[in-house]
Amino acid sequence: MLEVKELKAQTLDELRTQVRDLSREIFEIKTEFSITRKLEKPHLLRAKKRDRARLMTVMNQKAQGKG
Repeated sequence: MLEVKELKAQTLDELRTQVRDLSREIFEIKTEFSITRKLEKPHLLRAKKRDRARLMTVMNQKAQGKG
């Protein structure tokens, strides 16, 4: 789980890179599910989506000058 304090210390480029990586991982998990119809670690999908949402929230705050 990503900590918001750590995320706020990063630059926008670093945050974008992390969002891109998480999106790729989410895509891979969804692809695995569509092929096999089962996941070995289904909790990871939800956790990664929440982490991506945290990253995007911090990015938006930084873009608006609030963070």
